[in-house]
Amino acid sequence: MAEKLDKVDVVVIGSGWAGGIASAELSKAGYKVVCLERGKERSTKDFIGSKDELRYTKRHELAQDLTKQTMTFRNNVGDDAIPMRKHNGYPIYDEGTGGTSVHWSGWSYRWLPFDFEIRTKIIEKYGEERIPKDMIVQDWGVTYDDMEPYYDKWEKTAGISGEVNPLGPPRSDAYPNPPMKESPAIRLFTEATEKLGYHPFRMPAATISQQYVNPDGETINACVFCAFCSMYGCDFAAKADPIVTVLKTAQKTGNFELRNNAHVKRILHDGKKATGVLYVDPLTLEEFEQPADLVVSAAFFSGNNRLMMLSGIGEPYNPETGKGVIGKSFTSHYTGIGGNSATAFFEEKKFNTFAGAGALGSVIDDFNGDHIDNTDTDFLHGFNISIFQDGAAAIANNRVPQGTPYWGKEFKEKSVHYAHRYLNIGGMQGTMPHTHNYMDLDPTYKDIYGDPLLRITAKFTDQERNMAKMIAEKCADIAEAMGADIVNTPPVADDAEMTSSSVNTHAAGGVIMGEDPETSAVNTYSQVWDMENVFVVGGSSFPHFGNSNPTETIGAFAYRAAEGMIDYLKGDGGLLVESKTRKETV
Repeated sequence: MAEKLDKVDVVVIGSGWAGGIASAELSKAGYKVVCLERGKERSTKDFIGSKDELRYTKRHELAQDLTKQTMTFRNNVGDDAIPMRKHNGYPIYDEGTGGTSVHWSGWSYRWLPFDFEIRTKIIEKYGEERIPKDMIVQDWGVTYDDMEPYYDKWEKTAGISGEVNPLGPPRSDAYPNPPMKESPAIRLFTEATEKLGYHPFRMPAATISQQYVNPDGETINACVFCAFCSMYGCDFAAKADPIVTVLKTAQKTGNFELRNNAHVKRILHDGKKATGVLYVDPLTLEEFEQPADLVVSAAFFSGNNRLMMLSGIGEPYNPETGKGVIGKSFTSHYTGIGGNSATAFFEEKKFNTFAGAGALGSVIDDFNGDHIDNTDTDFLHGFNISIFQDGAAAIANNRVPQGTPYWGKEFKEKSVHYAHRYLNIGGMQGTMPHTHNYMDLDPTYKDIYGDPLLRITAKFTDQERNMAKMIAEKCADIAEAMGADIVNTPPVADDAEMTSSSVNTHAAGGVIMGEDPETSAVNTYSQVWDMENVFVVGGSSFPHFGNSNPTETIGAFAYRAAEGMIDYLKGDGGLLVESKTRKETV
């Protein structure tokens, strides 16, 4: 029997950027907030001495324990799904104070106006017949202009260092900090892309170029270019994350409590409204009921989806009929397809690639969204191309030209020769959802508490394969313009297929946002259409995946959602947005 605790105003599930922002804004507004984090407590001091590549980069010290919580994966309906028991190169980090953004690289991009009105803009330019029948293309229900103030607010909270994208959308303000340093490798990329007629700009970074105090009074230190960012927590407090920003802000209010080791099993409800949550302490297996007036699910995409399914909130998506919304439109910046990059080898030029920062780089947006003309391409949307110098770790990075044996004298000689004589130019796709890529509960496999695991059903299409090929071609052109002596691109097989290793921290969808409850799970304030006092915030709300990192867009929507939560609590209940099929509003 679960122990019933005292009621609070708000219970937040997850302490990453989404949960941290909701917690900070609600507690600042005077509401009593309890944030439940299933992982252990951690702070900046816990990362001192963590510069251990074998332990963190290769053995994924900070990743979740897949023997306790994981997902299953298959390509097709009817296949047997297999549990993910091994982390790939981009492992799943979704537990512990601060969530996935403790270990992130710090790339911080705004998505384009095209992304938020993607269906409208594609039909306007190419006609509805241009959209493949198995592709799900939906407008988000908001515009970039609606989101710009929230993007600006998040950038100022995180202290983003950056250079304004010359092809980017309008901004109300510049980045709060100047861009990171320009290394020789980045300068070479910038000069080459300018020569080719592109528009490079310094990568917007949450690794801060100078010490900064944000509007909430939190200090973020200047980056020291130690090169231990991605897959590491920052021991200098020089990378913006929830621990050094929004969670600190929430704790200062006196209205906030963070409870670690609290795995939420269910959102409790009476069929119309949520009454709280049921959670278990994984250390003692004690169960607790936390009553609340408002429930905010701000977990990783997988956690949000699974919790909605286990709690019986919303109609599960059916890939055969296209009906239902929960689990619909799974997307990711898929890995394992090949293409998408080029490696440039130099005989004479040397670069100090061992030094750097997670978001030290340069990028071009010339092929992103509607910057690229899809009239003659065999895909929709587009991609960016970048070079970044995040520190070439000795074990994880050992590039040699194609055709070199992976053992023996020649391999050793070329490994030494090219250790600091190669650069990688890579692209990131805008990813479109398809009717056959979705999530549901696995009928066979369960977690340590006896609940079904989340099951992902997904496969590549020609959309992803064709874009990967074009990205590789464009990256190779840039590598040649940089003066590379050898240029290699990974091949893309026509039958390249997705595996569980294709799923990484850039995964989204399943509780998607929109204007209509028939095609979306939440409205534009992340409020669940079918349960008005539940808000689901995070990458799970993305109807598709833009061509760059999701964190800034998650942060912007979290600020918008928090604004909606406060309005809801102040009002008389009801939906904050009028839908196409329902009329009740606050």
